[in-house]
Amino acid sequence: MTTHANTQADESAWPLLPEERTWGAARLTLTLATTAAATWCYLIGESVAGYLGFIKGGLALSAGCMIGMVLVLLAAGPTCVRFGIDSVAATKPQFGSRGWVVPAALQAVSIIGWNSLLIIFFAKSAVQLCVALGILDLGSHNAALVPVLTVLACAIIFTVLRRGATGVSLVSNILVAHVLIGLWMLYLLVSRRWPELMAAQPANASSNHLWNYTTGVELGIGATLSWWPYIGAMIRMAPNARTIVLPVMLGMAAPVPLLSLIGLAGSLVLKSSDPTEWLRIVGGPAYAIVSLTFVTAANFGTTTAGIYASAIGLRNFAALQKHTWTTLLLITIAPVALVGIFIPELFFAKFGNFLALIGVAFAPLCGIQIVDYFVLRRGRIDIRAIYVDAPGHAYYFWRGINPAAMTALAVGCFTYIAFLNPLTYDSIAPYPYLTASLPSASAAALAYFLGSLLVIRAGRGAYPRR
Repeated sequence: MTTHANTQADESAWPLLPEERTWGAARLTLTLATTAAATWCYLIGESVAGYLGFIKGGLALSAGCMIGMVLVLLAAGPTCVRFGIDSVAATKPQFGSRGWVVPAALQAVSIIGWNSLLIIFFAKSAVQLCVALGILDLGSHNAALVPVLTVLACAIIFTVLRRGATGVSLVSNILVAHVLIGLWMLYLLVSRRWPELMAAQPANASSNHLWNYTTGVELGIGATLSWWPYIGAMIRMAPNARTIVLPVMLGMAAPVPLLSLIGLAGSLVLKSSDPTEWLRIVGGPAYAIVSLTFVTAANFGTTTAGIYASAIGLRNFAALQKHTWTTLLLITIAPVALVGIFIPELFFAKFGNFLALIGVAFAPLCGIQIVDYFVLRRGRIDIRAIYVDAPGHAYYFWRGINPAAMTALAVGCFTYIAFLNPLTYDSIAPYPYLTASLPSASAAALAYFLGSLLVIRAGRGAYPRR
């Protein structure tokens, strides 16, 4: 198949053919690692630093990230890698040929939020890099450059993604080195400030030590649940399930807690998760310039993957199927640019709340998909029906909507909020023992299973007979 044909294939939401799925384990691992290792890791570490010290915080984050990644992999992985489709298309057997717009909306909000955060972080880091290099003077007027640099970053990402998934892979091959630079920064801080790091006390720690640890785990789960919108667009390029498991767990789950240790250590010792602020203190101006260069570039890999996944998701809308790839990219990038121009501080103020809200939405979604694929359908998916929206077809349910999935999603969301309020972090007694994401996913799975029994009895959904 020609390069042009491959480009056309990876710019569509149609299932990829075997010859179009050319990413091996090494290429997939590089892409996923570069996607995962962005400056949001520092903010995740900062959130955990409010409740736990360095060692306990690192352990809690690692446990949470692995748990969250397993949920995402079990939920979206089987259908996406089996048929070469994206995460949104994989929700049609559960939500219906029209009800899938709800997961699509969740994907859009999540990716726009993350990408806005990362692009603004890039712009701020670029300004500080110019100051460190002597190109700009230190002054408040530099804040005016953030919107300009945000637009510049969006333009670069747009240009790269004109090549489809090839552009995502190209960026990953170039920027994978920043993972190693991040580990170097972590070593520098830990080796020079170890006594202070061990003595540091979390600022917002509860008197309930189990609650603190569970909250660290919960933040890790929420961080990796946010990979649900991304994962389908990446693993659909791999040829089979055997190719994806280790790359997903090692390339997407492992870097997050590892690089989050940078923000965790910086917050505990120097009260700042941003290495561009503390590396000058620890290592001097030369190290600060290296750090700023790293942070400025680091976000491009993640943002590129996010924009690509979101644009593929838009292809599932019938009204956008015939639009050009350029148009889809512009639709996807425009909200990120607008946020960076008009409200660049919005996504920094309540990052911990945003992380918890990710769990509210995606934990129940994962529970629904897992029970649907493994228990109710037993792996039997009608790939043709995923792309048909008409009465009488497998996933039409009632006017294209499966009420069992909608009800289960609501049950899961309410369960999460009952266990842990994402705005106030107030919780109920079982939370320290169960987290909020796991009860949310379990409640949604149970509600979906019970509701689906009625759907099956009504002869809808093309469930296999037992």
